[in-house]
Amino acid sequence: MKNTVMLLIQESRFKELKSIIDQVNIVDIADLFELLNKEQIIILFRVLNKEKAAEVFSYLEREHQQYIIESISDREIKNIIDELFIDDTVDFLEEMPANVVNRVLKNADEETRKTINHFFTYPDNSAGSLMTNELVDLNKEMTVEQAIQYIKQNGVDKETINNCYVINKSRRLEGTVSIRRLILSTNDTLIKDIMDTDIIKVNTFDDQEEIAELFKKYDFTSMPVVDKENCLVGIITIDDIVDIIEQENTEDIQIMHAITPTEVEYMKTPVLHLVKNRVIWLFVLMISATLSGYIISYYGKANVLGERLMVILAAFIPMLMDTAGNSGSQSAVMVIRAIALGEIEFANIFQVLWKELRVAVLIGFILAFVNFVRLALFGTDLKISLIVCSSLFMTVIIAKTLGCMLPIFAKKIGLDPALMASPLITTMADAISLTLFFTLSAMFLVP
Repeated sequence: MKNTVMLLIQESRFKELKSIIDQVNIVDIADLFELLNKEQIIILFRVLNKEKAAEVFSYLEREHQQYIIESISDREIKNIIDELFIDDTVDFLEEMPANVVNRVLKNADEETRKTINHFFTYPDNSAGSLMTNELVDLNKEMTVEQAIQYIKQNGVDKETINNCYVINKSRRLEGTVSIRRLILSTNDTLIKDIMDTDIIKVNTFDDQEEIAELFKKYDFTSMPVVDKENCLVGIITIDDIVDIIEQENTEDIQIMHAITPTEVEYMKTPVLHLVKNRVIWLFVLMISATLSGYIISYYGKANVLGERLMVILAAFIPMLMDTAGNSGSQSAVMVIRAIALGEIEFANIFQVLWKELRVAVLIGFILAFVNFVRLALFGTDLKISLIVCSSLFMTVIIAKTLGCMLPIFAKKIGLDPALMASPLITTMADAISLTLFFTLSAMFLVP
């Protein structure tokens, strides 16, 4: 497809190009833009009809959107804004420089301009910033026949008509009715007799992560957004929620691996920006990890265990530290994921602790037993073997306890549970395992 499109553009065979491109899915057309140079981007965009151009525009990468807006005429910009759904317009403008935003707003009609500016007043990641006001609202005194006729007249430019919202004269939300319910009802049935008054809704200032959980819980494709007076101000649709879920998961993965979250694609992120996102956390963890070094240094300088014994014990330090970090990370990842899915609340803390303690005891025993057999085969002193295996057993229990508890406490005090993932828990578990190991060694190996 790419070669054909490029050939037709180079040979200025625009009529053929248009006939081919009209048969291609809008998402696939948007993918084509990634393969073209700037001159070809503008040509291909202008070949598209007005409606399709706006749809394709909403799927383009931000830099291509910016380049197109900067390159086309005011009339073409107006065509795009007129055809775009309002939430797509707001999403696009949020990441554009001021000159692009100003040019778009200048070419939007007064009502659209007011709506866009109103959307900008809502906090980022809130329901208000996600919603669209392009919905179908009905009156409860309408008959089904009147409602269907109204939808035919007014639903063409709405983002979805799968669910319609019943409001009163003050725009207060009173119920919802699906298009399926309308079609299956008799023409003279009143909307108030078939509407669902048990409404699941969100407020304009609700957080996007909580909204995504509601979509998942109730299997919604759209959800009404109301203000403090319960007036309907917009809806959120499933396509926006899919983006939010991807964004939130990406953010959690980055935080869990000690990286400052960013929404910029990896291949398009400058090297210095990647360095900035990573080096701060690594610096913090490096400083915190000196605690482990201090513990080793203390026992070495104090000569508590003696040089020969210290050398022997040092061989077991990497194994203990790795097991501590890995054990804690396993529990942390499981608990963080369960919190994200809404499976665990603070009220479940003792249930989680009891479950992880049983897991820790079994895993600790298995690892300690296997390690004891290994040390016995290598002829390691019995006392040393017992201390190493005892330390390993207790380390697993402590690490898993930390791993399951810290994310829950973080959530309780308003922090992101992902902060308590692998790097931080590994650092803490390492220090505890070393202290435990050397304390036991000093108690039982030193005469």
